[in-house]
Amino acid sequence: QVQLVESGGGLVQPGGSLRLSCAASGGIFSIDAMGWYRQAPGKERELVATITSGGSTNYADSVMGRFTISRDNAKNTVYLQMNSLKPEDTAVYYCNAKIRRMGVFGPRGPADYWGQGSQITVSS
Repeated sequence: QVQLVESGGGLVQPGGSLRLSCAASGGIFSIDAMGWYRQAPGKERELVATITSGGSTNYADSVMGRFTISRDNAKNTVYLQMNSLKPEDTAVYYCNAKIRRMGVFGPRGPADYWGQGSQITVSS
């Protein structure tokens, strides 16, 4: 069964840095795009950054120049390096991956899978 496991959340002061990781496992045939989304209290989930299997990236305007998304295809892992963090970056961060899984009659999908969520709190 496919699952995404996140790590690296926590509390950081304004201007600080954190790195999130998200590892996919379980019957994976291939992974297309991977990405990070976040949801602040009382707000809708929003896109933070995405990366294709070929390494092309896309960022929300609010994090451009401060956050960097990367992936290790050999490890089925996506990362989010967050620098110059601001209080408005406080949210639960979710990783997402579009995964084709191995089926009895061949690959199935792609389908969206989500991590469990990681709380990022930026506060002094």
